[in-house]
Amino acid sequence: MNTRREIPMRHFYEEDINVYDLRIADLGAGAPGPDLLAECCDTFQAATDHRMQIGSEMATRNEVPMRHLFDGSELNVYDQQIANLSAGAPGPDLLAECCQIFRAATEHRMKFELENNSYLFQYGPTVGTTEFRETLAGFLSKGYHSEVNKSDLVMTSGATHGLHLILSTLVDLAGVVFVDEVTYMIALEAFQQFESMRIVPVPLNCDGPNLDALGTLINKYRFKSTGSKLFWGVYYTIPTFHNPTGILFSEEINKQLIRLARASDILVACDDVYNLLYYSVGKSEEGSGAYPPKRLFAYDIEDIGTDDWQGNVISNGSFSKILSPGIRLGWMECPPRCLEVFRASGILKSGGAANNYTGGIVSSLIQLGLAEQQLEKYSTKYSERLRAAADVLEAKLPAGCSFERPKGGYFIWIRFPEGVDCVDFNQYSLKHFGVTAIAGSRFAFGETHRNFVRVTFAFHGADYLRESVEKLCRAAEQYLAEKSVGN
Repeated sequence: MNTRREIPMRHFYEEDINVYDLRIADLGAGAPGPDLLAECCDTFQAATDHRMQIGSEMATRNEVPMRHLFDGSELNVYDQQIANLSAGAPGPDLLAECCQIFRAATEHRMKFELENNSYLFQYGPTVGTTEFRETLAGFLSKGYHSEVNKSDLVMTSGATHGLHLILSTLVDLAGVVFVDEVTYMIALEAFQQFESMRIVPVPLNCDGPNLDALGTLINKYRFKSTGSKLFWGVYYTIPTFHNPTGILFSEEINKQLIRLARASDILVACDDVYNLLYYSVGKSEEGSGAYPPKRLFAYDIEDIGTDDWQGNVISNGSFSKILSPGIRLGWMECPPRCLEVFRASGILKSGGAANNYTGGIVSSLIQLGLAEQQLEKYSTKYSERLRAAADVLEAKLPAGCSFERPKGGYFIWIRFPEGVDCVDFNQYSLKHFGVTAIAGSRFAFGETHRNFVRVTFAFHGADYLRESVEKLCRAAEQYLAEKSVGN
């Protein structure tokens, strides 16, 4: 399967016998009817208005245990008495903007649904409605400055859900997961839940993976799969503004990686959640403004339809960093052979699209121009925050420590002198200076990279970041001085 197949669909039942077509009495549909679902439009609008009002007044509410992921721990990122520089999420000032735009989008969508059989409240098509995928394709095409085809898109409930679908649906359960020597730490936890799979770290250079090493590892662990899965192995990576290092894979590395993936028939699963968050990559053809780096998927899909092409890259994206993590909505951009496997997935079939309701609301956000408006606000704020944090680091970071200023994404990767244990430094910094980040070993499969720290610049405002990063630098200077005296 190396050609696209598009099936226009508004709801789950459209592919076979359409239960909405009353010329055939179809008594097989186990779902609420359109007359009942139509009632949802007004009730969901009322509930949205209520929730958005609560959201805008959250500062005046009493404490409610576990209102968000970071709640209930001693390092609650919302408690600014401790400068927690670890949270990879939009901050509360940015998320507050969502209340008004989601209210407007919900009102727009409910009016549409009342006139269109309230399909939004029905089981959705397996890979997402045609409208959602078409609207998303337009949004991404504009953002990427590169064509995205709706027929390549699968709706997910976020990048983590996409990753789970990739591992459980496409990769042999006895397969190999190649990962960068430092990578997204919770992805490592997800891989470890697939106990029959082998995790193999790959050396990482400043412009991407060491491809000679990856090739050697592929030859070492390659096996012939006897099952029905498409791939014996997968390389999970973050080519664009890597987590935690912030690096951007070079064009040459991307091209060579595509060739290696095709030759060995492994899948490259790209965690592409930062691709639209570029701050200083280059100039557009018009001569002004930054433009995004070319995603790895684009290098692969441009050969679609040529002899022997099959497709070896999936771009796994999410609205979590560019809109809201709470809405649990994302997408995978897939080659046809992978998309058809997802279309036939029992998990997705039974669920009837991963998040049909929110997909409709976000479609309205995009159609009204509100999603692009929000992305622009986020990018502007993130750029200011990166500049604030990086300027302080350049001025105040003690001798022996270093970092590279990233051009996008969320993270700054700070290197301490060899032999420094940043797990210990983090505890010292928290105790004496009230500031904390994440030690590098947290991102490694094994106890490596202990002399690194990852700082997140996206969550806090620029002024708070300047103050907090300066504290981190003073903590580093004092810690290193004490260790030097101790030696």
